[in-house]
Parts: sequence; structure tokens; C-alpha cells
Amino acid sequence: MRTGLLAFALTFLPHLAFAQSAVEQCLAARQSLTDAAPLSRTSALLRASGPLRIVAIGSSSTRGLWQSDPARTYPGMLKSELERLRPGLQVSIINSGRNADTIPGNVARFERDVFAHKPDLVIWQIGTNDVTWLQSSDSLTAKIVEGIRQLKAAGADVVLMDQQYAPVILASNHSKMQASIADAARQENVPLFSRFDLMRRAVEGGLSMSALTSMDGLHSSADGYACTGRALARAIVATMPASQTQTAPTKRQRSR
Repeated sequence: MRTGLLAFALTFLPHLAFAQSAVEQCLAARQSLTDAAPLSRTSALLRASGPLRIVAIGSSSTRGLWQSDPARTYPGMLKSELERLRPGLQVSIINSGRNADTIPGNVARFERDVFAHKPDLVIWQIGTNDVTWLQSSDSLTAKIVEGIRQLKAAGADVVLMDQQYAPVILASNHSKMQASIADAARQENVPLFSRFDLMRRAVEGGLSMSALTSMDGLHSSADGYACTGRALARAIVATMPASQTQTAPTKRQRSR
């Protein structure tokens, strides 16, 4: 019996270790938010332990295509990582991703799918379907800027998220779309979280692209969603002043 269990462990544990290590290898890329105006409302609520309300709007990679458990999408992983990093934090996340949506489609949904929830922070994931469907990135820059202005006018902090580093994206005119997103972020002085750079650095560091990307060559794998959500949570917490990122000591720590 013991021999059988040992054989089982030797067969399957290496694969489990690899699956667990893929996220950590990806997180080692240490993607941060670009320099921009601070997330003042978000930081204040993190400091006060909430309640913090986040809306994630975008397309299918926000919705979490191929993931049946909402907790395994990037917004779900963002929530769990924020709660891990800030014990006691009250945080809710509304996933307003829609399959096959575009930048103009996102903006058209703001009133119902963003503003109705009165968010403190909006994560706006953009660009994937627009460039995949061969729309001109040049014509979309003004739409991104206008969308950011609408979100800011509603009183929310805003973080942009760009395309994923995946085979379908790399085969498209992705560089112009990336430049357009970055330009809009600079114009409106909002931070950009580049999952493209996060995934690229992880792959360049030796992680297989297939570890982060699903079989369709576009959407994230479970590890890809986990890395994106957890890395984003860390980047958001890192925008707080260093003195505010320390959690209160536990009873056991205080007694030492």
C-alpha cells in the first residue's frame, strides 16, 4: 500500500509543483503601475480597511473566459490578494467584463455597468478585441481619453490595463495599440498596469507562454489570471506610502 502511495506521489507531485510555481515565477516579474497621480481615494480606503468598492470593466479576459469559478478570474484573484495583503480589509469587486466587447462598447456601458455601482476604483482593461478585429488604434486614442474623463468625473480612481502577451495578440498590430493606451494614460495622468509587460518578462525569464495562456492562444490560463490579479493587487498596495503598507502586528507578535 505504501509503495503504491509513493509511486503516486512521485508521478504527480512534480506536476503539482510546476503548476504552483508558474504563478510565483510570473509574479517574480514584479510589474508595477506606471508613474501617475496617486490613487488617493483607494489609498485612503485601504488605510481605513475599507469599505473599498472596485469595478473591473473590459472584455472576455476580464470576465474570465474558460474559468467557471469567479474567484479564479483576475478580478477574483485581485480581491483575494488585497484581502491577504491588508488583513481586515472590506473589499467588494464587481466584474463588468463582457465577452467580445470593445473600447466603444465599454464606454457605452459605463452608466449601467460602472457608475450604477458607485465605485471607488475602476480597472479598465482595453485594446484586445479592438486590435484583434483590425480597428485602427489611432482612432481609438480619443475614445480612451474620453472614457477616462468620464470615469474621473464620477469621482473614481482609474487604472488602465493593456493587452495580454499571447500568440494571437503578437500576430496583430499590437504595438500601435499599446502605444495608444500608454499615450491616453499619460494624457490623463492615470496609472497603467501593463499585463503585457508582466507576461512578457515572465516568458523572457524562462516561463513557457503556454503556462500563462489558454489553448486558444489568446485568453489567460488559470495561472495567467492568478498572476494578473495578484500582481495588480500588489501594485495597488505599493502606491501607498511605505508607512501605511505595514499591517498591524498580531497578538502573538506583540507579546514577543
